Parts: sequence; C-alpha cells; structure tokens
Amino acid sequence: MKNIFTIDTEDWYHANYEDNLFTNSSDIISTVEANVDRYLELFNQYNVKATFFVLGFVAEEHPEMIKKIAENGHEIASHGYAHQLVYKQTPNEFRKDIKESKALLENIIGKQVLGYRAPSWSITEKSLWALDILEQEGFQYTSSIFPTSNFLYGIPYAPRFIHTSEVYGKNNLKIIHVPPTTMCIANIKIGIPFSGGAYFRLVPGWLINKWTTMINSKENNPVVFYLHPREIDVSQPRIKLKWKESMIHYYGIRGCERKLKSVLANTQFCTIEELLTQENRLK
Repeated sequence: MKNIFTIDTEDWYHANYEDNLFTNSSDIISTVEANVDRYLELFNQYNVKATFFVLGFVAEEHPEMIKKIAENGHEIASHGYAHQLVYKQTPNEFRKDIKESKALLENIIGKQVLGYRAPSWSITEKSLWALDILEQEGFQYTSSIFPTSNFLYGIPYAPRFIHTSEVYGKNNLKIIHVPPTTMCIANIKIGIPFSGGAYFRLVPGWLINKWTTMINSKENNPVVFYLHPREIDVSQPRIKLKWKESMIHYYGIRGCERKLKSVLANTQFCTIEELLTQENRLK
C-alpha cells in the first residue's frame, strides 16, 4: 500500500504558539531552500513522491524553489499565505489569505492547486466555517483537522482516515479531508499521534515503522506523514520560546533525518493528488 508524505513548506521562524511570535520579512535570513533541497535529495534517493504544502510568503520569496519541487514530480498544495491561525481570522481575512496563496502558487507552477493545509491544524470546531470558503475558492481536499486535541488544535471526534465533511455537519460540501494519521491501541478511543512533527521526533523509528505496517495491513488505510523543512536542520536559528514550546519545537531534531531515512526506506509513498485520483475522489 502507498502512503503519503507531506512537507509543510515554511521557514524556520514560522510558529503559532503565541501571538506576534514572528513577522514575515525578506530581511530575515532564510533556511528553507537548503532544507527543501535536502528533502528533494532524500525523496529522489528513495523514489518517493510527496505533497508540499507551501506557504504563500515562502513561494513569493523563493519561486524557483517551488518550480524545482514541481519539476521533480511532487505535488504543490497551499499552506495559506501568512501562516496565521484560521480560528483567529475573520472569514474575510481567511478568504483573502487562501486566494492570494492559491493564485500565487498556480502562477508559479502553471497548474491548478487542489489541496490546502491550515497552519498548525487550525481548522477546529471554532473555525469549521472555513470549509465552506475552501470549497468556494476551488480547493478539492484539505489536510487541516487533527483527529485528537491539544492546547493549539484538534477535533477529538474527527475520523482518523480520509473522509468527507458530513461528520462536521457539512452535508452540502464535497471537499475531502486527509488528516494526519494517529494510532489506536486496545480500547483507547482517541488515537495516538506519531506520523509527524514533534510526535514523529518523539516516537522511536522502529515503532513508527511497526504502526505504519499495522495501519496498512490491519486497517487497510494509508498513513499520512508530515514534517517541516527545519526539522532536519540541526544548525537552524532558534526562536525564543518558553520551555514547553521549545521542547515541542526542537526535541529530537538531531535524529530526525536518520529516522526519516528509515521510514522512507521501509514504506511506499505517493502524493495526495495521486491517491485521491486513484480512489476517484477528485472531480
């Protein structure tokens, strides 16, 4: 079974733990190109095609990098423009953000952008209105709802695998949901995150591979992985964060690439667009 690897293509300073933590600026030294190049090398080495959810600001600053990603056979999708939390935006602000990002990306790659991922999984119960706007603006799938919850994001009752909007009371919408994958153990109803970000860096590599195999074989579903460019960069600049947020943001960075290589070597992957096309879920 083919699984999905995704990259939230943003820079080292994009984080939403608190308000006004960062400012998008051309004056800030960027590390995104070097880190994306390393991902492209690894994906080529292991014959992996991935989906890159690209921040509009990053695309504006690095258009040739976006072209390079697409020319290497990977899917370009939207991560919004400014990396703002959806539930802290008004509907009009959100619409402007996603329209700007989508148009910018499509102009660079000359192809329709089908997918969207909210910064920090910030489509929650407070911002389900965003689903209507996404469909109105031409998105066919979203990977924006985390099927568990913490202080920043998540909807605990969200399905763990690819699903429609009916579960959120949006029976009129056709947009498809592609959530990050969690693992259910025994009678625990809420899944355990393991497939990306701090969870990926925390969970041992052998266990990630074991759970991936179990989900593929026993639950007959693909695993949706996600990482950020900075997560394989041990020499990145550091954001000044409180202790808890610093642990979430930086724990396990040193061993992340090694763990990533193990996953890439033991798992087959395709893009979200390819998987949804094969399942006849796209228009």
